[in-house]
Amino acid sequence: MKNASLAIIGIVVVVAGIIASSALFVVNQREQVLVLRLGNPKIVHNTPGLKFKVPFIESVVSFDKRVLDYDARAEEVPTQDQKQLVVDAFTRYRIVNPLAFFQTVTNEFSMETRLGNVINANLRAVFGEVALAVLLTPTRSELIRNIADRVKEQTKEFGIEVLDVRIKRVDLPPENSQAIFRRMQTQREQEARKIRAEGNKESQRIRTDADKQARIIRANAQRSGQKTRGEGDGEAQRVYNLAYGQDREFYFFWDSMRSLREGLRGETTSFVGAPEGDFYRFFGDISGTNMEARESERRAGAQSQR
Repeated sequence: MKNASLAIIGIVVVVAGIIASSALFVVNQREQVLVLRLGNPKIVHNTPGLKFKVPFIESVVSFDKRVLDYDARAEEVPTQDQKQLVVDAFTRYRIVNPLAFFQTVTNEFSMETRLGNVINANLRAVFGEVALAVLLTPTRSELIRNIADRVKEQTKEFGIEVLDVRIKRVDLPPENSQAIFRRMQTQREQEARKIRAEGNKESQRIRTDADKQARIIRANAQRSGQKTRGEGDGEAQRVYNLAYGQDREFYFFWDSMRSLREGLRGETTSFVGAPEGDFYRFFGDISGTNMEARESERRAGAQSQR
């Protein structure tokens, strides 16, 4: 009898423990709990502590109270000027109404799917109203704030509060990037050809101008040289005439020596024959007496003719 009583008591204790474990649950300070009765929402527990539910009839679903991050999938978004952009966005949100959250999206996985669709739709709506050039200016920050406000308003029905929406990266699709790169390369090549053509034209102009200046300088130099040479010849003739008037014999001697130097110049010049004639009047006789005798005879003949 005693052993049977102990067994019964033990069974009662075990059953009571099972019932207590099914009836009691703890709400963590980082979460909020929704109590479901036969699958239908019954009550929400937002404060931490030990809570009670009906065993085997009620169940609990917990939701995180902290700020959650969602990294949206990169999507291609068209702009107003029909340029395709790859936009990579992310958002931060928190669950503020567990009941509405459970009734609309049930869990975080479904929430992220719905949230991604909302973000993508607003990206297309806002970016589709502006040209690509606008997105490269500070105006983009205003557009992102507009997207964030739209997402916040459209996700209130899910029982969440969207704290922020940010754009991590805005880029062109790979095929567009290659096409733009090729177009930029072609433009740079055209500019390079234009610059080279202008350089060649300027180089030709400079060369032509330099050749013209060189011809002018040479012509001026030749004219100046001829003028100087003429002046020198005139001065030389004046000196010759002056020398002839002062010492006629010396002038004849100097003129004969100059003629010999000019006529017999060069190492290969040779003279064959006797040194006769006026050209050689000083060749063996520095006084040139033979020439003087002939000159006297010429004068005497001239006087007799008179």
